[in-house]
Amino acid sequence: MGNICRSPTGEGVFRRYVDVQGKVESIQVDSASTAAYAKRRRRGYRLESVARLVTSEDLGHFDLVVAMDRDNYDDLVLLHEGDLANIKMLGEFIPGIDTITNPPSVPDPYYGGVDGFEQVIDMIERARPAMLDHCLSLLANS
Repeated sequence: MGNICRSPTGEGVFRRYVDVQGKVESIQVDSASTAAYAKRRRRGYRLESVARLVTSEDLGHFDLVVAMDRDNYDDLVLLHEGDLANIKMLGEFIPGIDTITNPPSVPDPYYGGVDGFEQVIDMIERARPAMLDHCLSLLANS
């Protein structure tokens, strides 16, 4: 929501994964907020994003826009003026759970202490292979 915890963490974790997989030339990774707050850095991943609000232009530019929770997903849907297929929740990419009908939200780590941040990074790390596969399939079909 504020581009201070989950979004920049997701950006940093996924950006490094894309780099390690050798796909940095094909995949652009960015993060933005649905509310106006500042960004802070977190554990072990380099976070290069600058806090900013997501725009309707972002939703048209990016092939995949990933929301961390239902509230942010709903905000993105309200902002978007086209097909909603490119807006997904991160929980949709986590294997082994019912992600289609009820994707889990990534909890706000601000309220969970150190363990909250660990849980967020764990969820993002579990989702990143399926997210990258999804991005590569979008590239292959474009």
